[in-house]
Amino acid sequence: MASNRTTDKTTTTEPDTTTEAKPFSFSRLFQRNGHEKKELPPVKPQGPPKSVWREYFESAVVTVIMALFGMTFIVQAVKVPTGSMQNTIMIGDHLLVNKFIFAPGKSLPFLPQREIKRGDIIVFKYPGNPYRPERDDRIDNRPIFTNYVKRVIGTPGDRIRIGPNNIYVNGEALPEHRITATEVSQNAPLKTVIDPPPPRQPGEQYDVYYKPGPPDDEDEEFKRREYTAFEGKDELVVPPDSYFVMGDNRNNSEDSRFWGFVPREMVIGRAMFVYWSYDESAPETGGGAIGALLDLFKNTRYSRTGTLVR
Repeated sequence: MASNRTTDKTTTTEPDTTTEAKPFSFSRLFQRNGHEKKELPPVKPQGPPKSVWREYFESAVVTVIMALFGMTFIVQAVKVPTGSMQNTIMIGDHLLVNKFIFAPGKSLPFLPQREIKRGDIIVFKYPGNPYRPERDDRIDNRPIFTNYVKRVIGTPGDRIRIGPNNIYVNGEALPEHRITATEVSQNAPLKTVIDPPPPRQPGEQYDVYYKPGPPDDEDEEFKRREYTAFEGKDELVVPPDSYFVMGDNRNNSEDSRFWGFVPREMVIGRAMFVYWSYDESAPETGGGAIGALLDLFKNTRYSRTGTLVR
């Protein structure tokens, strides 16, 4: 007897182990675990939107803070009102002062800082005249509040002596380029007797100006006024953390010869360059605000802009 058997065949499906090739992508290479980056849902802004006036206000506050920081630690603007540094610095020059270069404390090798050296032109707070305190009663010459600009002649430990034709530091004549010049008017630059003046000799790094005539110690006017800081002394020794300074206009500069030394803590910084210069000796147009505006353009010494001070 024949029997019919039903045979069930089971088909086994093998898993597909083939991987589909995808084009190379740098974005997929740096994605974590090789997974596709999921887009995050947009974040709703928190709080009300800023108004235009609020944005302007915040920008102004940030600007003021940065300006105050810069004026406190990096640079400062000063105006030169007197002629003690003519013709190196003119009356009416507006200078930018580098306050960072002489910052107090130990200088680090990777920062643009260094010690004050002979020949530097520094801006400092006027320390006052201990020999003639009555000269400090002027409103434009108050100690601490008035800024002076002079050249460093003596550093701590130096011996300073004023000779008939030279300044002597530690017994040797200071190599300065002496130029004979006369004053034209109170605010005008000095007029050199020889124009152009003779060139500098080797070692002479800066110019100083003297009036024509006999040396100071043979001049009767000098004998009457006398250098009060040297009264009864042939030479001065610069004390620690102090400096002996003089103006380049040697016959019209009230400096360390008269009131002594500049303490280190009163030094503001080093004069860098002229950012604007106004000729105060030029005649004024008159006519109120319009005349003043015309004078601003007419009397500006454009050639002085950007002049390095050295």
